[in-house]
Amino acid sequence: MNSEEKKVSYQNTNSYSTLNQLTDTTKNVWLVFHGIGYLSRYFIRLFEGMNKQENYIIAPQAPSKYYKGEDYRRVGSSWLTKENTKAETENVLRYIDAIAEEEHILEQVNLIVLGYSQGVSIASRWIASRKIQCNAFIMISGGFPKELHKEDFDFLPGTTKISHIVGVNDPYFEIEKVEAEKKRVQQILPQIKFRTHSGGHELNLESVKAIL
Repeated sequence: MNSEEKKVSYQNTNSYSTLNQLTDTTKNVWLVFHGIGYLSRYFIRLFEGMNKQENYIIAPQAPSKYYKGEDYRRVGSSWLTKENTKAETENVLRYIDAIAEEEHILEQVNLIVLGYSQGVSIASRWIASRKIQCNAFIMISGGFPKELHKEDFDFLPGTTKISHIVGVNDPYFEIEKVEAEKKRVQQILPQIKFRTHSGGHELNLESVKAIL
C-alpha cells in the first residue's frame, strides 16, 4: 500500500454575522472572533449591551463545525487544530481578508479587534500578518501564538490600546502560567495592559467597555 497525501485548491463560501448598522453615527467598528464551540450568530449576542448607534459589530464564523454532545442537536465550531495548522491558518486569514474588503473595515476611523479564547490566536495572526492599524486590540481568556514576535507588531503605534482580560476564576488559567505568559507577551506588546474580572472563562462586557 502506497499512501500519499496531496493538496487541491478550491473556492469556498462562509458566513459571518453583524450587529447594528454602519451609519454616520457609528464611532466604533468591532471585528470580534469567537472561541471554540461558538457559532458567530450566538457569540455576537454578547455585544447587545453596546450602544447601538455608536458600535457596529462584525463576527466572523470559524469554518470547522461539529456536533456538540451525544444528542447531535447543538452545533459548535473551531478555528484551528494541530492538524495542517499552517495551511488552515492561511485559509482562515484569507477569509478574514474577504470580510474586511466586503465591510470596508480598513476605511473606518476607529477599528477595534477583539479575540475571545481560541479567537485570540486568529485575531493576533491577522493583525500581525496583514499589518492592521487598529485603534484597539483586546484579548480575552486566550493564549498568544508562540510563533509571533515583537518585530511582527513593530508597525503598531504606541497609541494603540492593547489589553488582555482574564477572569480570576477561569479554570483554564493557572496563576504560574499566567504570570509567565504575561512576561512573554509584554516583551512583544510593550503597551499591553492586563486586566481581570470576577468571573471565569467568559466574555465580560463591562470589563471590555472599561478599556474604551
